[in-house]
Order: sequence, then structure tokens, then C-alpha cells
Amino acid sequence: MDTSDFSATKVLVAGGAGFVGSNLVLQILQQDPREIIVVDNLLSSDVSNIPRDARVRFVFGSITDDRILATLSDDLDFAFHLACFHGNQSSITDPLADHDNNAYTSLKLFDRLKDIKGLKKVVYAAAACAVAEKTYDAPTATTEDQPVTLYHDSPYSISKIIGELYGNYYFQRHQLPFVKARFSNVYGPREILGAGQWRGTVHTVWRNVTPAFIWRSLNGEALPLDDDGNTSRDFIFVEDTARGLMACALKGEAGEVYNLATGKETSILELANLINEFTGNKTPLHLQPARDWDRSGKRFASTNKAKKQLGFEAQIEMHEGIQQTVAWTRANAELIYRSIAKHYTMMSQTRS
Repeated sequence: MDTSDFSATKVLVAGGAGFVGSNLVLQILQQDPREIIVVDNLLSSDVSNIPRDARVRFVFGSITDDRILATLSDDLDFAFHLACFHGNQSSITDPLADHDNNAYTSLKLFDRLKDIKGLKKVVYAAAACAVAEKTYDAPTATTEDQPVTLYHDSPYSISKIIGELYGNYYFQRHQLPFVKARFSNVYGPREILGAGQWRGTVHTVWRNVTPAFIWRSLNGEALPLDDDGNTSRDFIFVEDTARGLMACALKGEAGEVYNLATGKETSILELANLINEFTGNKTPLHLQPARDWDRSGKRFASTNKAKKQLGFEAQIEMHEGIQQTVAWTRANAELIYRSIAKHYTMMSQTRS
């Protein structure tokens, strides 16, 4: 079989109804796979994200379900593990749910995949934030061999590291062709605010900064800037991330880890101003203190290894990516509003 692309392959995407997962499915479909199996319990995602395509088979449920694991085909070519309990603040509210839907999912899935001997690659969505240096000074690029601390800000961060450790174990013990793709801050179309089920916190809705800012900006609201917007991140467009995941599957070396990033540092203040520029929002920014749990400060990731070994580079600049995301949000405003609205009662009770 030609492994230069995904043509005629059978692919598993755990978490394929999610923001990144659905974009990955769309990209793989362009290469004419034989079948894509999407397994998702819709805890943090929305069924509308699953493409209507005869080559896509949706299995509703958790990837920890033994019945679902038993039905996975032994002729899988590639597997992507993107299932997770989104994100840091939801995990702080409910660490046990985070364990069940992050750490445990990795163990269960890898234990099943070890028995599929024809697998070419298993790609795990790891998190650069779990290894990045905690600094508010001038940051240096986070590399793939960055030391990992034993002290973390959130159960989510811990779970992401545990996923890497389990994958490394199954790589060493069972020769699972395991590759770690460490995400930077992904943004772009198909990230639906409030997607999925209530997770005990208002951050069920107000999750990642970019979609939250765009929605509030389109509605003429003041964008809240923690730590006066001085924190920074490496923002990567979701289509670039999907291409990076595919490059990890096709070209990544088993046992290795690769950053999927732009290598560029953008402050949250710069992000807010850019979003307001594209939406036309004139409401002044709302400056507020840093979040009490977050010590991550400023960070961006090195792209050298992914460029050299995978031939991967992010292509979409922030201006273009934000413009596309604002346009998608406008076009899908009714869907997003309905997704947010189903949580209104729970959010009001949490605030009170």
C-alpha cells in the first residue's frame, strides 16, 4: 500500500466530532480513505461536526467502552487519539471526570490497539502546555525534549502527560507505533462554544480564548484580559494542526514527539485587538487580574524538529486565520447560540 497519503486506508479518529478531530476528518477525506471510524461520546463536542459522507462511520460512546473497543477492526491502518475532557478549568472543577475521560481513555485505547499488528501509526494529541516553562519573563521556545515538571496547574495537564507515558510504555513493551503530537493553542472554524454536556463550570461554554473572544466581540462585549493581556501563546490554525497530525501519521517516527506550532509568540492583548479589528467591536477591553490557578505566563514552541523530520510548517498567518474564524462564527451564530443556551440555567446557578 502507498503510505504517502491516506488513500484506501482505514482510519480511527477517537474524538472525531470535536473541534480538531472534525477538521482532521475533513482533511483525510480529501485523500479518499476507505473508511474513517469516528468514536465520540459528545461530552465536549457536537454531532453537527461529523461530516455527512458515506466513508465516515460514527460510533456514539466512550472509547473506554469495551463493546466499542471490541468492534474496532483489526485491519486499521492509522489511529488518532483526540478524545479528551476539555479543558484545564473543567478538570479543576471535576478531577475525577477528567481522569475518566482523559487518562483512562488513553490506557484503554492503547491497550486495545496493541493487538492490531497491522497498524502503521497511532498519533496522540499531547499538550505543549503540559511541558512548557512557567515564566512571565521573556520565554524561550519550548522544545520536544523540554524537562517535565512533577507540579502541574491542572488535572488536564497531568492527564495529557499520563497519556504520553502510557503511549511510551506500549511503544516499548508492545511495539505500538506511537507518535506524540504536542499541540500549541489551536483555533479556527468548528470550535462550538458550549458544545457537549455540562461539566460543572461556566467554562463548559467559555473554553478556549479565541472562540470566546470572537463571540463576545461579535456581540459588542468587552473582552476580558487576564493579567492585563500580558500572557502569550503560540496560536496555530486548526487546518494546520490537522495537516500536522497527518504528517505525524505518515512521516513521524514511532516513539518520537513533535510540536505542532507556529513558533511565534502572540500576546492575549494582541489577539483581542486583532479580533476587535475584524468584528468592528469598539467596546473597550476589560483588564483584570491573572487567574489564580494559572502560572503558565508566556510561551511559544519550537518548530525545528517538525520542519526537519516531518516537513511540516504552519501555513496560515494569524490575520488570515482570525478572519476565517470570525467569518465562520458569523455564519454559524445560530448553532453556537443554541449550544450556549442549553447551559444558561446551569451557568446562572454556578455563578450564584
